[in-house]
This record gives sequence, structure tokens and C-alpha cells, in this order.
Amino acid sequence: MKALRNALTALGLGAGMVGYVMAGCGSDVESAPRGTTTGAGGNGSGAMGGMGGLAGEGPGLAGGTGGTGGQVPTTCALPSDRVDLLLTVDNSRGMGDKQAVLSASIPYLISRLTNPLCVNAAGLPTATQPTGPAEDCPVAGAIREFTPVLDLHLGVVSTSLGDHGGDVCPEAMPTVTNNDQGHLLSRSSPTGGGTVPTYQSLGFLAWDPSQQLSPPGETNAGTLGQRLTAMVDGLGEVGCGLESQLESWYRFLVDPNPYLSIEESGGKAVATGTDTVLLDQRKAFLRPDSLLVVIMLSDENDCSIRDGGQYFYAAKGQSSGGSAYHLPAPQITCATNPNDPCCRSCGQSDDGCPPKGAECANSLDPTSDSINLRCYDQKRRFGIDFLYPVDRYLEGLTQAYVTDRDGNLAANPVFSDLDPTDDIHTIRGPERVLFAGIVGVPWQDIARRTGGGSPDLLAGLDAHGAARGGFQSADELVSNGTWDLILGDPADYVDAQDPLMHESISPRSGTNPLTGQAIAAPSSGYLANPVNGHEYSIPNHDDLQYACIFPLPVSRDCSAQSMPLGCECANGSNDNPLCESPSGANGTTQYFAKAYPGRRELALVKALGGRGALGSICPAQQQTASSLDYAYEPAIAAIVENARRCL
Repeated sequence: MKALRNALTALGLGAGMVGYVMAGCGSDVESAPRGTTTGAGGNGSGAMGGMGGLAGEGPGLAGGTGGTGGQVPTTCALPSDRVDLLLTVDNSRGMGDKQAVLSASIPYLISRLTNPLCVNAAGLPTATQPTGPAEDCPVAGAIREFTPVLDLHLGVVSTSLGDHGGDVCPEAMPTVTNNDQGHLLSRSSPTGGGTVPTYQSLGFLAWDPSQQLSPPGETNAGTLGQRLTAMVDGLGEVGCGLESQLESWYRFLVDPNPYLSIEESGGKAVATGTDTVLLDQRKAFLRPDSLLVVIMLSDENDCSIRDGGQYFYAAKGQSSGGSAYHLPAPQITCATNPNDPCCRSCGQSDDGCPPKGAECANSLDPTSDSINLRCYDQKRRFGIDFLYPVDRYLEGLTQAYVTDRDGNLAANPVFSDLDPTDDIHTIRGPERVLFAGIVGVPWQDIARRTGGGSPDLLAGLDAHGAARGGFQSADELVSNGTWDLILGDPADYVDAQDPLMHESISPRSGTNPLTGQAIAAPSSGYLANPVNGHEYSIPNHDDLQYACIFPLPVSRDCSAQSMPLGCECANGSNDNPLCESPSGANGTTQYFAKAYPGRRELALVKALGGRGALGSICPAQQQTASSLDYAYEPAIAAIVENARRCL
């Protein structure tokens, strides 16, 4: 039991454990039994549903659902004159390839908003398109899909919010950007200094071809796209590896009182101060009546660790003596039912549950607790969910009130007038909020399908039978049963039907029921499975199997002295599909980029219904720019298709 006592001492517990013993303060780690709901639910009516209920703060995968009040409409009674678009981009290692794909797609994003397509009576694009927003549709009978956007704010944030009081993402290093604090970013290089010119040096871009802003904004769409591309390129891939994909945009847009700093004190993480820089940026960027569009790009599952209490232990890599720190083991119930109230950490009391057994004799070790996988399957592996519930982010995009860091109700900035001194006082409803995830999911699973059921980004049929191609709409994802295919039911630990969407260290098995493609075992050969190559061996238990992979435009040598960041093939003795040449040989050359199942991001998109859009971070192709399946253009098309309900 010595190892366990040492682990408990590191947690500030000592040998005498009482109740929830993470620092002897149950409320810091768990405020309700697992799987229960603390939110009461609301009976409000109308778009905002009154206050509704607050999400439960229990540590289950999704937390308590609370009440959402009245029905939220998905269409806008009047079109939006303004659009505020926030890009949330993962800047951890291995993201450089995906950032480059996004950069290649930015001209298409700008064009689709500022120079909307001309469509025929069936809503399909005409063969000939105007070259600018002032031109009429060149085909008789065609109309614009919506009025060109003439007032557009464009901002960028990263997924790096530091280590929440832990130690795995230190900030005092000149070669990393581990904590961007949820601020708008306009750097031209991740660590080299320099900034991209922004509107009035406020950190965001402003499209203003009619020169209605005061002072006026940008009038050249080419310049707008170039600067947004430079802002994405400047993010780099030296950010924190415990990415806060959901919390980062929440921090910028929603958090009523974002903290200035957070540090460990007395065995707890303590947030102090108010980040006035962020509040000023938010006030300038976010108009109260705009269509708010949040686009998130990440190749991993969300790792939004809770701030405060002892949740920072999920981001702790060293003990006080300098040796590696590992979390206590989970009690045995977690292996069979993580939602059982007796699924707890061995560092917690077993009151009301079977006595702890041999599983609690020692803390976990590097094989069972790699710091790289601290956010994977937490409840089953650790007995505690250290992450914010997904409901936090659903409420942030739909509810008039949210809880601040002290647990008090506060007005949600997304549904508030942040600058009463200007002349914009109409406040948006939740129907004017769109969240889109470009995440780890095979494009084949979410593409529209032909009449024969095959995924086809160019000619797949929409809900009306039109050969529109692209990704499925929110309604189509439901009617086609796609959510069961790619997500399952995370709250009850029901996995997706597609085995490629299972998070697993060990090689998986099974067949995709849509495509009929079977999982390929390790060393099965080059692209034995066309979606993820094949499974691979992970002897150190420090990585997960891939949801999808895609070819790099140029292969990279991971053995070189100046090896690129995020290089996956430094050890030539591997069976990793990323490192496999067309001849079937593995070595130190990387040929593919990868993505993992983005399950928490998917859960949020699903929960938002008609206000959510979905794309794959694994592009179908990057060779033919004129094709509609190029880069992330199918994802952007899905976002615009959703947004036009309010344009």
C-alpha cells in the first residue's frame, strides 16, 4: 500500500481518507453522484426558453442535461446584416498539415460569404457564376443563394489554454505557445514575433466593402483572405498537447468572468483576476445582432479540463520530488460500468460501495497512464471525469444565462449587448448561432450518398433527391441514422457503429456497415483499409488508433536532424500506416497525416440540431482545386448551407 499512500499524499490526502478524498474536499472533484443531474430543467417559453435549467456538474461524460426551456427555432425571421465568424484552430503538434489544408480553403470561405453562388430553381449552383458580388447572375432565372455579406468580422483563437494549474504545458518557454488565454490571435509566426494587420489593431479582420463601419474596414476580398490565411499560418503547432477545443471558444465568447491566471495553491487550482484584454476583444468583435458562426478545426477529441479544485491533476506530469506523477487507479466497478455510482478513483472513499480491492494497491504506471492519453476514456480509466460536461457548451450557445467560475448565474455575453454606447441594440436569439466542427470522422461516413447508398461528395443526393454532393445537413444526419454510425450514445458508453470511430489503444475489429469495409489488422499492407490504412502496434500505450488518414502533399523525412514538428515516423521500426510507402515498406518517412475520433465535438454538433454543421478533417483530395471535394471546401459548403437560413 506504500505506493497508494504516496499517491494519496501527492493528492494532499494523507492516509486517513474520508468521503471524496481528492484533497479531502468532495465538492472540488464531484458535486453529485456520477451519472446524475444537478440541473432542474426549465419551463421557459420562446426562443431563449427563459433561463431553462443549468447543466449538471457531475463528472459523467456529458454531465447532467438540465433543462433547455422552450423550443429553439432554427430559422431566422429576418436575415442578418452582420456576421461574426470565429475560427477555433488546434495548434498542437501534428496540426500543421491540417492548418495548411484550412489555409488553402480560406479563399473559398471568403468567396462563399461575400460573393454567394447563383442557384437555379432547384437550389443547385448554375454552371456560370458571377466574378463579383455586384454582378447579376449570368444565367436567366438564377438568383443569389443569399444577399452578399457586407459586414463581416473574422477572428482566430487557438486551442491552447495552458495546463489549468498543472505542469505539462509550461508557459515560460520562448519556443512554445502553450497558453493563448482564449485571446484573438493575429501573430504572423508562432514564436518569431510580428503581427498580421487587423482592423484598428483590435485582433480581428473587418470586411466592409460599402464603407459603413466607423472607421471603415477592408474592401478588397483578396487582401481579406490573405490576412486570414496569415493568421491561421501564424498559429503554428507548438501549442499545448492537452487541447481545450471547446473551452477555448467558450472562454472567448461566453465566460462571464475569464480568469487572468490560475495556479496550484494548497493542493488546489485557484483562478484569480479578470482578463480585461479578452473582455475588450470580445466587446469589439461580437455584435449583439450578428449571425455568430464558430468553426472549430481539430484532429483530436476535446480535452477541456475543468478549472479549479483538483481537476488540474489531469494535467500534472511530475510529483513534488521531480519523478513522474501518475493518477490513482480506478475502483474495479469502472471496468464494467463507468456510470455506476461506485465507479470511483481509488483515491476516493468507498462509502456505500463494495470495499476496495487489489486494484487499489498501487497507482497507475506509464503504461496505464500515459500523459499523452490523460483525456481518453477518463471515467473508465481513472474513476473521475476531469473534463467540463458537453452540456456546458450547448448552454453557452443556446441559453441566456450561464454560471460563472464562482457558481453564480450571469448573463451570457453571446445573448447580451456588450456595448450599449453604439447604435446596435437588437440582441440575437439562439437561432442566430451556428457551430461547425471540422473534426476526426471519416468523410465517407458523413458525405451525402448516391441512390445506391455509396458516399459521394460530388453527386450524393440531398433530402430532396437532388445531386448536390457535399456533407449531410443536420436533418440528413438524423434521418440517415448517421449519428449512430459515427457517435453512438456517449452518455451510456454505447460506441459508434463504425469501428473506426471507437477510441482504442489496442487494434480494433469490425466492419463499417455503410461501406462494408473491414478494419485491417496491423501490418496488413499499404492502405489495406482505404480510410485509416490499417491498425498499428502501440507498445508504449501512449497513442490511439486512427479514425482516418490522408496523404501529405509532400512526404517528410522524420530522421532528419531538422525533423519537422509533429513528425510521426522518427522510429523506423514501426507498422504505422502513416509511415508506409506504396511498396508496403515502413521506415522514417511520413506519407500520411492522421486524425482521431472527435467524439465530444460530435456530441455538441448533434445536440445543437439544426444549428450544427459537420465536416471531416481528413480531406477527400488536395490535388484538383477546381473540384468541389477539394481540401475543406465540402465542410465550408455545409457551413454556408446551414448559415444561409439567416442570411
